[in-house]
Amino acid sequence: DTTDVVLDIDGYFVAAPAPSALAFYPLTPCRVIDTRNPDSDLGGPYLQGHQERDFPVLEATSCNIPASAQAYSMNFTVVPKHILGYLTVSPTGQSRPVVSTLNDLTGTIVANAAIVPAGTGGDIAIYPSNDTDLVVDIDGYFAPPGTGGLSLYTFPPCRVLDTRTVGNGQPFSGTLSPPVNVAASPCAISSHAQAYVFNASVVPQGPLGYLTLWPDGQQRPLASTLNAMDGMITSNMAIVPTNNGKVDAYANGITQLILDISSYFAP
Repeated sequence: DTTDVVLDIDGYFVAAPAPSALAFYPLTPCRVIDTRNPDSDLGGPYLQGHQERDFPVLEATSCNIPASAQAYSMNFTVVPKHILGYLTVSPTGQSRPVVSTLNDLTGTIVANAAIVPAGTGGDIAIYPSNDTDLVVDIDGYFAPPGTGGLSLYTFPPCRVLDTRTVGNGQPFSGTLSPPVNVAASPCAISSHAQAYVFNASVVPQGPLGYLTLWPDGQQRPLASTLNAMDGMITSNMAIVPTNNGKVDAYANGITQLILDISSYFAP
C-alpha cells in the first residue's frame, strides 16, 4: 500500500582486508537489560519520556561481552505504558542522533533488532519519547579481528522455512520440531556458516507473547526474537548463531513461522 518510508543507517560492511574493519563474534542470545526488574544499572526503573538513560552493557557479565566490543547486535523490546512515538538508541557520550530504533504508536509490546556502536565505557544511551519498560537481548558483537571472529557473506534473500507449506501446513506452539535445518534448505548456504541473518515473520492465531530463535543443541535462552501480542503478522531481523547448521524456534502461542535469509557469518 502507499506509504512514506524512513531509512536510518548505523554501519556498513566492506570487503576484507580493510584496516578499520571489524569481525563479528556470535553469542547465544542473552538478556542484558530488563527495566521490569528491581532498580539497578541494568534493571528498573522504567524509562521516562524525553529522558535519556545510559546503560553499562559490560556489567552484564553473564553474557560474556568483552571490553574490546565496538558495536553490539541487539534486540530491543518495549513494553510501553501507553503509546510510544519512538525509541532512539545511540552510543553514550555522543550527541543523540535524529533517528529512531523503533516506533510503537499502537502501545503494544514491540521488538526491533539493531546494531549499536558502543559508547564511552561500552555504554549505550536510550531515549524514549514516552514512558516505557525496555528489554534488551544481545546475540553478538563486533570487535577487531581475532580468534573466533567472522566475516559477512551476502546473497539474494532466500526462503529457508515456511511452516504453512511443511507437511499439512499446521501452525505450531512450543518448540518447533524438528529444528530448522538451514544448511539443508534450498538456499545452498555454506556449511562453514556460524551465524545466520534472518528476517523472521510470524502469522499467529491470536496473541503471541514472544518467539525465540537460538542455536540448535543448546538450552533455550531467556531472550525473545519478536513479539506479536496484538495477533498481527509481525517481522523482525535476527542474527542466530549455529553450531550444526540448524536453529531452534519456540513460540509461546500458536503461530506459523517464515524465515528468510539474506546473509550469513563465517570464517
